[in-house]
Amino acid sequence: MCSHRCFLLLIFFLASHSSVTSRILPKISVTTSTTLDVADSIRKTKDASSFRLNQQEEQTSVDNVAVGCGHSNQGLFVGAAGLLGLGGGLLALPSQLNTTSFSYCLVDRDSDTSSTVEFGSDIPNDAVVAPLLRNHQLDTFYYLGLTGISVGGEMLEIPASSFEMDESGGGGVIIDSGTAVTRLQTGVYDSLRDAFVKGTTDLERAGEVAMFDTCYDLSGKTTIEVPSVAFHFPGGNMLALPAKNYMIPVDSVGTFCLAFAPTASSLAIIGNVQQQGTRVGFDLANSLIGFSANKC
Repeated sequence: MCSHRCFLLLIFFLASHSSVTSRILPKISVTTSTTLDVADSIRKTKDASSFRLNQQEEQTSVDNVAVGCGHSNQGLFVGAAGLLGLGGGLLALPSQLNTTSFSYCLVDRDSDTSSTVEFGSDIPNDAVVAPLLRNHQLDTFYYLGLTGISVGGEMLEIPASSFEMDESGGGGVIIDSGTAVTRLQTGVYDSLRDAFVKGTTDLERAGEVAMFDTCYDLSGKTTIEVPSVAFHFPGGNMLALPAKNYMIPVDSVGTFCLAFAPTASSLAIIGNVQQQGTRVGFDLANSLIGFSANKC
């Protein structure tokens, strides 16, 4: 039996394995750039975020829920109380609850509040909506219809096929709460990185850190302007990312890196750093994904 008062802990790990993460408070001023509060980012640090089912006064109980037990847990999830499976498989919690919609919101890394997940929640009318696609070869992942990426208000020249799933089920773009930073095909990543670097020539570069090849020394800075980054979906829908969701601190002395990474795989992944502070809703019945900023 499981109620809405069940609690789980999800530990976020950045690829740098740094124990220091911090808060960036962006103020979007224009469509081509975003303001980054560097001083606040360096000052406030915290290395984990809690994740819990949304508490409600009226509890709902569900019988016969299958739960697995790990006896030799290794890797990134050592120390976590458990994993909440929200994928598309039959053993995932949405399927076991027989719900056709759910949403979650991952709060900022240093937030004092908890992340939440809600079942049976509708996508708000003001949400940025994208098509929810399914891969019949792999029903666990949630694919979304991404049509392009813009940097500094300019669309990158990327072939549409870079984001599409082929007939054999290869390629495509998934959204995943368990992957830290967004992974893009190497050619797509190179285009994004080069456009971003072109718009940050006034910033002092720093050396590479782990998987991050685009880093900056922002020590001594209070605020900076960085190019905006946005995901584009069919119908002209656009999700503009806050600066804190793609320029992240990797130490406590002012080194920030562009939080995207290349992958040799044909599968692209939108990770949880890019999702922070946004309620992500899944309408399984109507095959839609909704993004609602500041709705945690």
